[in-house]
Parts: sequence; structure tokens; C-alpha cells
Amino acid sequence: MVGLLVIACTHKSAGAPPATVVAPAAPTHVVTPPIQPTNVPPPPPAVITPAVYVPDMTHTGEPLPSGILAWDQLLKSLDAAADQAAAQFDFSFTNVSSGRVVILSVHPSCGCTTAQLPPMPWMIEAGTNGHIGLTVNLAGKTGTLFKTVNVGTDKGNLTLSLRITILPPVMPVMTDVDRARALEAAKADRQAVFKGDCITCHVKPGVGKYGKALYDVSCAICHESEHRATMVTDLHNIKTPTNEDFWRTWIMHGKPGSLMPAFSSAEGGPLNDVQIASLAAYLNAAIPSKAPPPPQ
Repeated sequence: MVGLLVIACTHKSAGAPPATVVAPAAPTHVVTPPIQPTNVPPPPPAVITPAVYVPDMTHTGEPLPSGILAWDQLLKSLDAAADQAAAQFDFSFTNVSSGRVVILSVHPSCGCTTAQLPPMPWMIEAGTNGHIGLTVNLAGKTGTLFKTVNVGTDKGNLTLSLRITILPPVMPVMTDVDRARALEAAKADRQAVFKGDCITCHVKPGVGKYGKALYDVSCAICHESEHRATMVTDLHNIKTPTNEDFWRTWIMHGKPGSLMPAFSSAEGGPLNDVQIASLAAYLNAAIPSKAPPPPQ
């Protein structure tokens, strides 16, 4: 808005009031303050990325020199019971070098062996100790097992070795009275061998086993026994032609009215279909048919 300036005139007319003259005032300048931003977040703090460890791979595949890691043993052995589910090992070591050793990998030779480890890479400072735990799954295995574990470090590789001897099942000692009692029970119920105290000899040893290992603990106990009853068939002198289907049928269903039980789990036995198939295949290969096939 333009201001008005009132100026009084000095000229006077007779009998009239002095006149006034209105002049425009000088314009004023309005200064608008700058608009301040609101709710602006502060700048983020600077991100510092820690140094990433990059392993030295130049010694991969080379043997670990002596004087780096001192182990309690490089080969360990143990005996396992026939029904033992797993074997446990523990290897201890000390870094006897003057610097850090980094374990990059631990690889067992097969899937049945697993290692208990901290996250990789595993830094072993000079003068410190560590240990590697190993578990071997023994399900379905018999005899003597050999396993190896490759330990890879930034200084070279070494191999740990395991030897496991699975002992044969311990069978209860039976007297003639015990055998006579068991025989009478089997005559009354051919599935009796899979019940009560008989489970110890006729069921438990076969858990998780296949093929020959299963035959040795589930079939040979009767058919190859030193005290084989006269009514128990001598499998090596069967007078009829045999093949894989023959063995599978006999194992699954047995023979009603005899001592031969049905081993199929569907008929109250302890074996699944895969175990029965493995037994039939083993018997067909191990005990070839001696009788000529029937004429066509």
C-alpha cells in the first residue's frame, strides 16, 4: 500500500483555511525470512566395514608339515556292540606353531560319518587347543569298518582314520531244557520267536540290517545253528528249484503248520519289504538252486 504524506501549503487566501496537499510516501521494502525445513533426519553415520578374512589357499592339497598341529592320535579304534546305534570319536590337537592356523574344512569319507565343529573358518591361535568330534552311524553294518576324515587347513591337509569293529551279537546260552521249551512254544505258535524273551535273539539283531548281515543274525541262528533241529530246513540241500521269488515268498509268509514263521511285518514278523527283498537276493546268489527246473 502506498502511504500518504500530508503537506501544509503556506499560501493563504483571504477567508479560506489553508489547503493541504497529499503526496505519496516512499515505498517500504518487506523482508520475508527464509522458510526453515522441519523434520529433516540427521545424516546417517559413516559405515565402517570390518576387514574380511581371506584364507590362503596356496597350500591346498599339500600335506600338513610337522610342527604345526600336534594331535593326540591320528588313528583311533573301538569295538562296538552288535546293536550299538553309533560310534563316537574325539580327536584333540594343539597349535604348536608360532602363528595362527586356520582350519578351512573337515570332510568325512562317507555320509554315515558326521563331524561336530564350530563355524568355518576355524581360527586356532598359537598355543591354543581344539578338538574334532566324529559320529559314525552303525545301523545295518557288521564286521570291521574303516573311515577317514580329511582336515584341510591354510598350512596343508592331513587325514584322521577311524577303525570300528562291530562285535557279533551275544546270544543267551540255552540249555537243552530251554531249547525244548522254545520248540514247544514254536510248535504251538510259529510267530512265538518274535515275542517275549525270544525278541533278544530273533528280532533285535536284525534291526537296520540287510542282505548277508541280516541273514547272519535272523536266519543263520536257526538254519546254520550247530543245534539245528531236525525239522528246520537245511537251506543248502533244498530238493525243489529255487529262485528269488521262491525265497521272497518263503521269507514273507513262512509255512503254516511248521516252525517256519512269517517274517513280513504285515503278518506279525520283524522285517519290512526292503529287508525281505535284500534277503531273497542274497539267498538266490549265495545258495544257487541245485534242483533242475521243472519241464516246460
